[in-house]
Amino acid sequence: MIAYLSGRIVNLTEDSIILDVQGVGFEIFISRNWLANLENGEKLAVHTHLVVREDLMALYGFQTTEEKALYLLLLGVDGIGPKLALAVISTLSLDNIKRAVLTEQPEFFSRVPGVGKKTAQKILIHMQGKFGPTLADGETYASSAVNDQVIEALTGLGYSIVEAQTAVQSLPKNTPDTVEDKLRIALSYFDR
Repeated sequence: MIAYLSGRIVNLTEDSIILDVQGVGFEIFISRNWLANLENGEKLAVHTHLVVREDLMALYGFQTTEEKALYLLLLGVDGIGPKLALAVISTLSLDNIKRAVLTEQPEFFSRVPGVGKKTAQKILIHMQGKFGPTLADGETYASSAVNDQVIEALTGLGYSIVEAQTAVQSLPKNTPDTVEDKLRIALSYFDR
């Protein structure tokens, strides 16, 4: 119904924005990653999904159509509602979600608050075959397994999953494909 909105941000909350679209304020729930990079007064274009229930009407917003498509896929999983689907997108990057599905690692989804082992397995089963056989930028399955081990090590050291993913994604392309080298360079990311 409301697929896209463009306007100016008039307020930021903990999990949403108020977007002024020609004098009408729309509350739009967005991922925390995106929310952290926005400011009041900023002009913004948002891909949206309207959720209508007996006791609720809510707009959920996305930076890209790919992010929105992934959100809609997650809504098809038994036990996942709009807020939990947005939490998955807020916690895990699109590339990491694809990688977890392609390499069949349901435990990756268990890192999201509110997603248990059974729900993680349901997500994996539901998304099987929804993505192509290649990973981002031609990355190999072995390389993605190394990256997952580095992310796991960083979260074990106390960094959040988002911080760990950001550090791994910032690794130079010529970084040797070993856990030790990638972990050492990823740790230097936090010293900046």
